[in-house]
Amino acid sequence: MTGIAIYPGTFDPVTRGHIDICRRALKMFDKVVIGVADSLAKEPFFDINERFDMLETVFADNDRISVKPFSGLLIDFARECDAEVIIRGLRAISDFEYEVQLAGMNRSLAPEIETVFLTAAQRFAFVSSSLVREIARLDGDVSEFLHPDSLARLTAKLQASK
Repeated sequence: MTGIAIYPGTFDPVTRGHIDICRRALKMFDKVVIGVADSLAKEPFFDINERFDMLETVFADNDRISVKPFSGLLIDFARECDAEVIIRGLRAISDFEYEVQLAGMNRSLAPEIETVFLTAAQRFAFVSSSLVREIARLDGDVSEFLHPDSLARLTAKLQASK
């Protein structure tokens, strides 16, 4: 496959699982655009600018990956990026039902844009941003799940909120 794929999410914070999915997507696509969702419904811990900055730092060494914030319909964002594919990561079977529902709705809205599911690498199958934040809030060690910059930002933000 070639072309442009988008990898949307809140990335609150970006985990090594997110990084793995994105890098694996580059094996199939010429370019990956990471779409940082301004998802107020999820009440993110980091604001959209902080999440954008984290992703820019993590992927600064790769010119085939770009990071863009977005709000509104994912399909509209995909069209703005000239993307042919939406990448979604799956950790567990519980993710599958929801993601298939989203893919079906997106296909209904934009049949020209496909959704491709990538399963999480085994070592990241249990990692979620919310779980990482909760462990860090309770002073647990989350260093193996986060890029060093993301870990530093999470630690600083938690310290500031105490």
